[in-house]
Amino acid sequence: MLSAYIALGEVLKPQGIDGLVKVRPDTEQPERFLELTYVFVRQKDAYVSQSVSDVSVRDGFVYLRLNGAADRTAAEAQRGLTLWIDRAHARPLGENEWFVCDLIGCLVRGDKGTELGVMRDVLLSGPNPVFVVKTEKGSLLVAALKFVVKQVDVENRLVILSEDRLWEAAVYE
Repeated sequence: MLSAYIALGEVLKPQGIDGLVKVRPDTEQPERFLELTYVFVRQKDAYVSQSVSDVSVRDGFVYLRLNGAADRTAAEAQRGLTLWIDRAHARPLGENEWFVCDLIGCLVRGDKGTELGVMRDVLLSGPNPVFVVKTEKGSLLVAALKFVVKQVDVENRLVILSEDRLWEAAVYE
């Protein structure tokens, strides 16, 4: 079952002295943050709404004020927080698009039945996403190219890759 919330990014550190934080976005569209007036943070077993203001996007990072933080001390207390949005307010996905948080933990298998490992992360820094798969041999980095990714079934927590073409787009870390 998919979570009712989708991870948007992680607060990396305070930015300056007036309460802003630097966020690593978990989206290929960091401009999405410019439209937000609130996000959720997880506190114990609940998701709690936090206001968002003073948003800007530069060099692939998002800078914002979370819950009215007024100084560096308040911003420092937010370091490491994961920011979430409820699924009802998430942008609709296009064909062959998935939310990163839905891919994490999926079983990764070859199209001939070989079990490769478990999806540990998805890197969004280049022209194509890179799947990070935890295997018995270490981390396998796989460029998420159409000729490699045969099927993604987030409902059943399964990703199928072409075994014949995998090594054209994959390396061990």
